[in-house]
Amino acid sequence: MNQWILASAEKDVDFMIHGVFSYELFGHTVWITTTHICMLIVLLTLMTFMFISGRVMKKADEVPGGFQNIVELIVSSLDNMVDGTMGKNGKNFRNYIGTIFMFILFSNISGILGLRPPTADYGVTFPLGIMTFTLIFINKLRYQKVSGFMKGLMDPWPFWMPINIIGDLAVPVSLSLRLFANVLSGTVMMALVYGLLSKIAYAWPAALHVYFDLFSGAIQTYVFSMLTMTYISDAMTTD
Repeated sequence: MNQWILASAEKDVDFMIHGVFSYELFGHTVWITTTHICMLIVLLTLMTFMFISGRVMKKADEVPGGFQNIVELIVSSLDNMVDGTMGKNGKNFRNYIGTIFMFILFSNISGILGLRPPTADYGVTFPLGIMTFTLIFINKLRYQKVSGFMKGLMDPWPFWMPINIIGDLAVPVSLSLRLFANVLSGTVMMALVYGLLSKIAYAWPAALHVYFDLFSGAIQTYVFSMLTMTYISDAMTTD
């Protein structure tokens, strides 16, 4: 039974990880994969949406309607989320939080369109964690100065410094792994459904897409953004 399942998986299950084309760079073969293509599609979609939104808002009506309503709803919702979490410091991070929120959300829900979510690749989520970690580090030095930064590393006792350093370095790893693992698990589950149950996979997998792509994707986007804002806000605490 187990051998039959493994044989079927090798033959029928497609996790949508394919090399599209390759090129030589400094003597090494570099592959452009489905992740790169799907991420490009997501970015082009976002850029098109932002371009159209900008054109619409330049000619905004006093009484909004249609597409203008959608744009204003998105902007106001993101602003309220940032301000509600970060308080007076939120205005400086609206653009960053709004950008990563929209990118992660569009990436997560792209599975509904038949794409492989870019966030199912750790090479995409880890740089997002590194960007957040960089902002945390910069704001710690900016608001707490070097003395406050070192004091935080030695809290509550100096010999705890190695543990605190490990805890700080774990932030980008935990952020990126949480997002990556949850999105990848949904991608794997859907691949198994379509691969092993292809003969009966009609209509009902749509309910799974609603959960894995829409519901879980939106939740993971919100969690990543909220943790990012929380970590940055803590870094800006001076007491």
